[in-house]
Amino acid sequence: MKFFESLKIAVDSIKSNKLRSFLTMLGIIIGISSVIAIISLGEGGQGAVTNQFEKIGANTVTISLDNTKAQKSDYFTFQDVKQIKNKINSVKYISPVVLKSGIVASNMKTKNANITGSNVDYVDIENYGILYGRYFNEMEENEAKAVAVIDENTAKELFGYVNVVGTSITLGPQNSSRKVKIVGVKSSANVFGGRVNMPARIDTPITFLKTMYSGDFVINSLYLSAGSKEASKDAGDSTISLLESRHNNRGKEIYTAENVFKQLDQINKVLGIFTEFIGAVAAISLIVGGIGVMNIMLVSVTERTREIGIRKAIGATTSNIMLQFLTESVIISLIGGIIGMALGILGAEVIGYAFNIIPVISPSVIISSIVFSSAVGIFFGIYPAKKAAALNPIDALRYE
Repeated sequence: MKFFESLKIAVDSIKSNKLRSFLTMLGIIIGISSVIAIISLGEGGQGAVTNQFEKIGANTVTISLDNTKAQKSDYFTFQDVKQIKNKINSVKYISPVVLKSGIVASNMKTKNANITGSNVDYVDIENYGILYGRYFNEMEENEAKAVAVIDENTAKELFGYVNVVGTSITLGPQNSSRKVKIVGVKSSANVFGGRVNMPARIDTPITFLKTMYSGDFVINSLYLSAGSKEASKDAGDSTISLLESRHNNRGKEIYTAENVFKQLDQINKVLGIFTEFIGAVAAISLIVGGIGVMNIMLVSVTERTREIGIRKAIGATTSNIMLQFLTESVIISLIGGIIGMALGILGAEVIGYAFNIIPVISPSVIISSIVFSSAVGIFFGIYPAKKAAALNPIDALRYE
């Protein structure tokens, strides 16, 4: 019996039991589609995070302090920022950063907000894309003016349109919010932020933020940008040395400097482990699907015992019978793999669109999925095929 004849018989058998064949494929379909969607979204998420860090810049350094060791006198001051910028040549931009949670409201809607207090250098450190208006200026910072820059998606949610420069919002703590004028709208090009039910992203002068959160205000982070990536280490080390001298805490290791790309490596490592773990869990359904293939093929052998006897009686060899059933098993798994691949890509695109992630459809993942689904068909089809091939033709002909 030639291979193409085995292929034709296998296809005819699948066609004659369409529903059963589809249900057999279902485990393969679910497994393949889940693995492709998860890996594609995971890689897309890592790419989105990398893009955001690249926008910030490879020369950005975060100076933070250990809250468990720090005393009140160790926290950063506005004077520290001025001294660092004036005395350290490798520091091009520097901004104190304080993050607070609160609410933001327009006449139409109220939502939770992540409020960032910073100075005028922050727009250059973060490389913000200002779509409308401007970032707050030095005069507004010095006078603690009630101004803010919001992201475009928040503008849409609060007002129904994006160019909201000149309008006012209510911003701040739940019980003591203040009226604030919008001077600029920034891009919402980040990983997850700006979507419905996500907190708004609001930037205000740090001096104004201090007036809203006067009872709970300390500066525990400094963001600085060096003149180049090579100068970032020197900028961080020099800044820490100056801070330790000013706060008289040298040797206590209270301050740390961290380049953003070190943070990126850690985040990508966590995302990679998480993606691999979830992908491995999804791959379990492939094993279940393979068992389903083997089960149905065993049923098929039992149902076609007499047919096997007839084929053997007219000259079919053991290898011919084994090839026939193994081919059928592989075809079922392969079709399931192709359908699963298509659904996985579609699912990744839909979920990616919902969460503002561009999934990375890797050719290696696609090829691996097809190869793996074929391997499942071969592995779980061997036993039923061997059982069919081992049937005694006389006993098979007598089978009812």
